[in-house]
Amino acid sequence: MTTIQNTTEINRSVGEVFAFLTDLNNHEQLMPENIYNWSSTADEARFTIQNMAKLALKVEERVANELIKLIPSEKAPFEVTLRWELQAVSDTVTKATFVIDADLNMMMKMIATGPLQKLIDFQVNKLKAVLG
Repeated sequence: MTTIQNTTEINRSVGEVFAFLTDLNNHEQLMPENIYNWSSTADEARFTIQNMAKLALKVEERVANELIKLIPSEKAPFEVTLRWELQAVSDTVTKATFVIDADLNMMMKMIATGPLQKLIDFQVNKLKAVLG
């Protein structure tokens, strides 16, 4: 299993950050330009990654103010889990970590690790920019 992650601190309460991330409709704001054909509900999101694949993700688990776990709702090119892990640093600061666990063979690891890291870095930075 390959684990890719990034962490940031956001100047909002853990409840505010959780409320934003728990609704998958909000995740479109966190996506880079190479994501298109976006459609979502509070619990599921579908989109296409340019020159790569179509993905459909659904919320598998929510732990209030701590965790949002997403898994594919349809067959994905490889086994993958996405997690937003939240931790209150103070009443007004939240540590947010975005983690992707992907079951990649050696060839896929060489191809996909860079783009997945860029996606995580982009989303973590965008979350900080959106929520400030």
